[in-house]
Amino acid sequence: MSSSPSPLHLAVALDGAGWHPAAWREPVARPGELLTAAYWADLVTEAEHGLLDFVTIEDALGLQSSSPTEPDGRTDQVRGRLDAVLIAARIAPLTRHIGVVPTVVTTHTEPFHISKAIATLDYVSTGRAGVRVQVSARQNEAAHFGRRTLPPFRVEDYGTPAGQELVTDLFDEAADYVEAVRRLWDSWEDDAEIRDVATGRFIDRDKLHYIDFEGRRFSVKGPSITPRPPQGQPIVSALAHATVPYRLVARAADVGYVTPHDANQARAVVEEIRAEQTAAGRGNETVHVFGDLVVFLDDDPGAAAARRERLDALAGHPYTSDARIFTGTPTELADLLQELGEAGLSGFRLRPAVAGHDLPAITRALVPELQRRGVFRRAYEADTLRGLLGLARPANRYAATTA
Repeated sequence: MSSSPSPLHLAVALDGAGWHPAAWREPVARPGELLTAAYWADLVTEAEHGLLDFVTIEDALGLQSSSPTEPDGRTDQVRGRLDAVLIAARIAPLTRHIGVVPTVVTTHTEPFHISKAIATLDYVSTGRAGVRVQVSARQNEAAHFGRRTLPPFRVEDYGTPAGQELVTDLFDEAADYVEAVRRLWDSWEDDAEIRDVATGRFIDRDKLHYIDFEGRRFSVKGPSITPRPPQGQPIVSALAHATVPYRLVARAADVGYVTPHDANQARAVVEEIRAEQTAAGRGNETVHVFGDLVVFLDDDPGAAAARRERLDALAGHPYTSDARIFTGTPTELADLLQELGEAGLSGFRLRPAVAGHDLPAITRALVPELQRRGVFRRAYEADTLRGLLGLARPANRYAATTA
């Protein structure tokens, strides 16, 4: 008889009304509320009801587009969004256990600013913050900042020498960015704040450290102005589709999101990331590899397919994605998740096609099915996101040098 199955981790990726471009036209979609705190609070509360590990919140520095690399002129899809970090800070205090992981574009933001923002999120959530780092090769986004120019880049340019040079540069910059942010989180030792009214000492200045980070694109002196976050190091995550981003996950992240379309692909991706981890000297560290799936979930096997076809007709074209698109029942999805889990994935980030429909289907139908199979928690077992992911609170790198 085989040993008991490994427990799976489960997250959801929240993006507007859902991942299908016509999702906003569904009766459950609440398009008039997409820019309200109540809408986001309801989604995250529903995710917590399902005992999910965390939610990610999509973001970008340009308008949403049907093209991955440039703006489009469409007016029949959701355009406009709120800032993911600020959404996260608003909703985190309304929840108690679930992790909150906003997206940040490293290409045009400052490590010092983001380290402070995510540290603050860790405080307001009492230890449940993370960040999803993302790069941008879009010329229109660079034009919003006017600090650098990027060459024209289309998806088909990815395999060319110039395309590879650009992608490698952006991901190397992201790795430097994460390193600077992590050093800033450590730049205050845990006991740097004394807060002793009797002696009049609030901080111990010797326990604040310059980080003196020098990268190719930026340098950061430090220390942070925000004391060390409750988790020590909030969770860092990234989406990866190929070797260059796999290397970023292996070098810099705690969680990588990948897009295999079957178990064999999942096994190969996990092996590549593990090899890159070893090469980066992190072979003994836990780096979770989550599979991303877009989900259309209905109890009736035909209903999910019919819903997808109806949404495709409204959009005017069949929906495609970088990730596998699952259309079916919660039981069928549970079978698939277990199969992919056996291939080495430790968890999944599900993208609800229609947030108002598919998120409750995940929390109220898929989760109970996984619980019945003994592969998903029946109660939250930790108070921090690191705890939920089985990651210890790390020692402070600078405290070790002064001890």
